[in-house]
Amino acid sequence: MGVQKRKDESKSEFIFGKKNYKFLFIGLAFIVVGFILMSGGGSDDPNVFDESIYSWRRIRLAPTLVLIGFGIQVYAILLNPNKK
Repeated sequence: MGVQKRKDESKSEFIFGKKNYKFLFIGLAFIVVGFILMSGGGSDDPNVFDESIYSWRRIRLAPTLVLIGFGIQVYAILLNPNKK
């Protein structure tokens, strides 16, 4: 009887529910896409300036996606998994 009780006590439960992990992965995807969109735009020759680093995609879209991703991450952490 003591062995069964110890097995029940040692069962680990996840801190987050399935819904929390779904939002965590969605937020992570937003962050990854944002950083991918931010990359590039450099020049191979250091003496040549490339204007593409100031494109709308790198200045507005990518940081916005990263911030939205962080917001989704915060929401996923604060979401109550037991609430129906």
